[in-house]
Amino acid sequence: MRLSLSLLLIALCSFAAPALALPGNQIPDEVKEKCKADYAKLCSGVMPGGGRILACFQAHKEEVSPDCRDALAKVKN
Repeated sequence: MRLSLSLLLIALCSFAAPALALPGNQIPDEVKEKCKADYAKLCSGVMPGGGRILACFQAHKEEVSPDCRDALAKVKN
């Protein structure tokens, strides 16, 4: 379980930092928390890095939870 959570956090960091141009590869805790279930449900098979997970979320934008969508939108602004 701990390994899965660690991999999830690494994956979230990998997709969001380059795609959202966050300084110092910092992913807001809100995004990590609110998108955890969406990642597990929609994108767990996606290899982290290169913005692939963000692309997965965008491909499934109609399926992403409202909380995750809001958290991602706040980071982009």
